[in-house]
Amino acid sequence: MSARAFGSVLVANRGEIVARIARTARRLGLRTVAVASDTDRDAPHARACDLCVPIGGERPADSYLRIDALIDAARCGGAEAVHPGYGFLAENAAFADAVIDAGLVWIGPPPAAMRAMGDKAAARRRAAALRVPVVPGYDGDAQDDATLVAEARRIGFPVMVKASAGGGGRGMRLVRDEASLADALRAARREAEAAFGDGRLVLERAVPQPRHVELQVFADLHGQVVHLGERDCSVQRRHQKLVEEAPCPVLTSAQRRAMGDAAVALTRAIGYVGAGTVEMLRAPDGSFYFMEMNTRLQVEHPVTEALLGVDLVEWQLRVAAGEPLPLTQDEALRRHESGGHAIEVRLTAEDPRQGDLPQSGVLHAWRAPDGVRCDHALADGCAVPPFYDSMLAKLVAHAPTRDAARCRLARALDDTVALGVATNRALLAAVLRHDAFARADVATDFLERHFAERAAALPDDDAAQALAALWLASHGAATLPDAWQRSALAGPRELTVPLGWRGGSRTWRLRRERDAWCVQATDDAAARVFTVETRRWRRDGRRLALVATLRDGAGAREAVLDGLLHEGVLHARCGGLDLALHDLRLAPRRRERAGAGGDVTPPMHGRLVQLLVAVGDVVAAGQTVAVLEAMKMEHVLAAPLSGRVRAVGAAAGAQVAPSQVLVEIEPAPAAATASPT
Repeated sequence: MSARAFGSVLVANRGEIVARIARTARRLGLRTVAVASDTDRDAPHARACDLCVPIGGERPADSYLRIDALIDAARCGGAEAVHPGYGFLAENAAFADAVIDAGLVWIGPPPAAMRAMGDKAAARRRAAALRVPVVPGYDGDAQDDATLVAEARRIGFPVMVKASAGGGGRGMRLVRDEASLADALRAARREAEAAFGDGRLVLERAVPQPRHVELQVFADLHGQVVHLGERDCSVQRRHQKLVEEAPCPVLTSAQRRAMGDAAVALTRAIGYVGAGTVEMLRAPDGSFYFMEMNTRLQVEHPVTEALLGVDLVEWQLRVAAGEPLPLTQDEALRRHESGGHAIEVRLTAEDPRQGDLPQSGVLHAWRAPDGVRCDHALADGCAVPPFYDSMLAKLVAHAPTRDAARCRLARALDDTVALGVATNRALLAAVLRHDAFARADVATDFLERHFAERAAALPDDDAAQALAALWLASHGAATLPDAWQRSALAGPRELTVPLGWRGGSRTWRLRRERDAWCVQATDDAAARVFTVETRRWRRDGRRLALVATLRDGAGAREAVLDGLLHEGVLHARCGGLDLALHDLRLAPRRRERAGAGGDVTPPMHGRLVQLLVAVGDVVAAGQTVAVLEAMKMEHVLAAPLSGRVRAVGAAAGAQVAPSQVLVEIEPAPAAATASPT
């Protein structure tokens, strides 16, 4: 791989990483070119660069994964270099080859190094040859089920099933016993083939309660290879990182150097150039094992930047142009170990109250918090498409101590406004404030141990709904806060507001008593009664906040509900909770439909991968009837009740929407139903 000066760069990606790379490139005087699918034509990342070239399509396979379209875009936009960002084709050696063959500068490692580490099986064997510890497992060529079952027995359960060509948690399954292995192999192989076009699998013994620790490595074209310290990425959900921090709270200086030496040796052995990450598992006894190498910049690179006071994208651009690394190994370690503490969280469009399902829609209001770094490509009214990863933004706090960084980041999450789609904002804040996280008692099963019931860990939604009912009752009278005070809030002494939320409905009765309102759900005689004294309304553009004193059995407290109304839906935040409540007075048909229980509808836009039933089939409640692929994940759709399939509304392979009925089930006597499969 040879170096060459360049004056313009195309970022072959979407979302926040495009804006982040463009920011550094512009500071260095480089011209930037973005690309956009048909879905992303008006996305903020398309406006973050000097020029945006459309590449067509909606799904990744028709846009951001099309090598020919990206090379054509680079030529059309006059780019002299290509930065792949992360995800999509960032670790695709064929794409790197195509960029180089087109006479462009590839801002990444040599294709040969990418191939060496892109295959998990080959990477394990190479690491073992260098005496880097690897988890006991199977990385052979035989991929038939009989061989994999036999190898799993030899390794011992629980065992991890991994996609050999994969990363980012795709094609990965934890299998606790042999009875679950066959299904896990099929699902992992199918997901790996869909994500990477390669269904080969690797088996590894599951290390109990490990920490996920990764080493940031960097190499230049002059033979210098360094590591920039570690990041602890142990708080994960479905093998995808949610919280990352540096330094690792339990790593000793000696362990840091041992892991760093192993990472540098592996990086040097494959002739690496540029930014990369060597990922390790650290067992509770302090031993560590090589997992994989990511041959790209990581999502969590700002954590390392904060500790060392550097810009790693700038390093990438300068190294690709032939410049040497600016820091020695000793200086990098000194900065890492004296740089305080940094923590990053990934804000995602996912709903912790619905099994962390990815969400799509429109972000009606967005405001990044002050006091922390926030990397994003968001704006009021921007779309969150169903075709791509669910990450919206990264928030990073840096402080002299871990506790200070943790508290600063939790407060920043409280101040973040993301209205229109459900997010994991409240869950992230709860994780940061959890006693176990504060003690640094963290392993990769942290969420399973402490947040198995996600909804129970989130703020009280009854109080938020009571305030929302008052908000909507007021909004129905007039459009200005002072008019609301004079009319609805000073007018009828009793009124009702029916709300729809998460497929159900609930009616709230509001009764005026002197200077306060008593608010109670009518569907539960034992429901709490909330006394609400409205103190003031404040407007910010389309958003309006209700500030009130709220009393119930727990005492009195100040409460603020901040929201906006869009097409009959109140998108609001209250006490750390995000809500999307339908005013059923404006949508009576939706209210009627809330009780319909036999329809199977997708929870989001996506592609119907499998349809497992036909008209006339008898199904049992809980039986899998379809599999949906959305936001790079598969979601199982189950029958909500026992009965007979009356109608099927889509075929396998079709794109489907949340309102679309995929399967209609008519109830049948219990004796006539089948057993779940």
